[in-house]
Amino acid sequence: MSSTTENPGESADPRPELRVTEDGSHTLYSHRFEQHYHNPNGAVAESRHNFFIKNGLLNHLPGADHLTILEVGFGTGLNFLLLMDEYLETGSSTTIDYFTVEAYPVDARTARTFNYGEYLAHPDLTLQISQIFKHLKPGLNRFEPAAGITLQLYHGPFSDFSPQNLDADYIFHDPFSPQVNPELWTGEVFRKLAAWSSPPVILSTYSAASKARGAMAWAGWHVAREEGALGKREMTIAALDPEKLAHLERVNEQRLARRYEQQDF
Repeated sequence: MSSTTENPGESADPRPELRVTEDGSHTLYSHRFEQHYHNPNGAVAESRHNFFIKNGLLNHLPGADHLTILEVGFGTGLNFLLLMDEYLETGSSTTIDYFTVEAYPVDARTARTFNYGEYLAHPDLTLQISQIFKHLKPGLNRFEPAAGITLQLYHGPFSDFSPQNLDADYIFHDPFSPQVNPELWTGEVFRKLAAWSSPPVILSTYSAASKARGAMAWAGWHVAREEGALGKREMTIAALDPEKLAHLERVNEQRLARRYEQQDF
């Protein structure tokens, strides 16, 4: 979860505060958004649940020839770090293109304090994250932190993000919540994400807000409920192909799309 605000004229986010979540892993608290970057009940546990287990990525990773992942909200880099760790641990030969966007990146000094290495099979990967933040410049940045993995990180607001040749197989929708960062949860945003996706794409997000689901449905996504992480009752899985959600309980997309159109939330 992180800051991809549509207000680039504002000053940078005041230095976020390092905090420890219930599973012992670190998160940050944003004073701009007055919200944690991750679930306070467990940063690492939440990321694995939402973006690796419930969307099926862990099962897909070892055998795929190529995967493209789009993340909205690079944040602390935790999701990317977990992806690299799983990639190495499974011995995957998949080629991965990882696109992501971040308006207010963490500084390298803060990134060096994260304890995520304690939760990885390959703890040295944490050095990669601090180096990424150290060398990050405004605009599109390209890194190759591991053989077979390319990271394209856009430093700037989501509204200026215009990736080329992007056909996402998985989308990690992980900005701050709709309550504090509503511009990243609109129908127009989800329509953009659909345009940047391959037909079998799976979108996962921690949010179960009806308005967010309505925005997805309005933009042409099929939407389903899934078990939430660490005390959250639900999260959301969405797809352009409804067959991808056949094993899940669907929401009433027509009703939610109509409510979104009528601003009935």
